[in-house]
Amino acid sequence: MSLRIAFRAVAVVLTTVALGGPALASGAQAATPAFSAPVPAQARTATVAADNPFEGIDLSGLHAEQRTMWPAGNPVRYWALVLDTDLAEQEYSGGTFFLYAPATGEFGWFLDADIPQRTVDAPAQVVIADPGFLKTHPRVEIRYGTPDMPEQARTVATAATWR
Repeated sequence: MSLRIAFRAVAVVLTTVALGGPALASGAQAATPAFSAPVPAQARTATVAADNPFEGIDLSGLHAEQRTMWPAGNPVRYWALVLDTDLAEQEYSGGTFFLYAPATGEFGWFLDADIPQRTVDAPAQVVIADPGFLKTHPRVEIRYGTPDMPEQARTVATAATWR
């Protein structure tokens, strides 16, 4: 097995555990009946909104949305932060996007398809699926430029957690 395949497998497992762990711990995976009545759209929306792990984070230039990845052909739904449409449609050249916590100098990661990446080249690849990183840093910024010189990079979007 190549190192890349092993890394992808570990990344998928870790992401699935990180995103599904709280649901498993709370017993949300209880057996469901063979037949259940359809859930009204309004109730589905309320349930989805209540599950949003990014609730309570002040977002500027970002919004939360549910996405689906298909590891090994099985759907896994997860919440992610992505750039707002106006920012995603802008032209960017001469750098890469990276997730940065200016207070600590730490870097986060983006989920590119099913692989965690420290940097991504395109605005459509800016997908933050790690609520833990955002909640443990008071301010996190998506910057565009050179990760080796984060102070000189352009801040594209921010997420702030008020404690």
